Amino acid sequence: MSQLKVGDEVLVEKMNYGLLTTARFEEGKDLWMLATGTGLAPFISILYELETWDRYENIILVYSVRETKELAYMEIIESLKDHEYFGEFSHKFRFLPVVTREKFEGALDKRIPVLLESGELEKKIGLPLDPERSRIMICGNPEMVDDTRAWFTDSGYTVSRRSKPGHLALENLW
Repeated sequence: MSQLKVGDEVLVEKMNYGLLTTARFEEGKDLWMLATGTGLAPFISILYELETWDRYENIILVYSVRETKELAYMEIIESLKDHEYFGEFSHKFRFLPVVTREKFEGALDKRIPVLLESGELEKKIGLPLDPERSRIMICGNPEMVDDTRAWFTDSGYTVSRRSKPGHLALENLW
């Protein structure tokens, strides 16, 4: 086992490994970010990119957990409306918590794929999903990702590929 000592040279290779970025999309007016649990983390990073706020007319974050105590980053999400850089864009941002196993004021209470199927998600957000406008990012548990992807692909959306941009960018949490 080697050990670094003060003065040792360290080489760092800069590589971009993440595929869950808005660079996966061309055009689009509405950015929908659908997350379960800690799948929210990449979206917090995306919300801190000024390009995101410049590029989209509407930014929608849907965050699903089982219990209220699992809602993470709420203080950060709520602070975006007063943020020194992003606050001026707060009219573009819609946040919807989803808590599936208990009641939480203002939250929906069904799985994201069920909310899509019923139309309840669009109704609550007040914005229709539309392949011409909507770009969808999905991150979280594999079952939610698979079920949500299936709903979108059955509805005419395509998964973005490096060689062919589409409407969906996906990442399983584990």
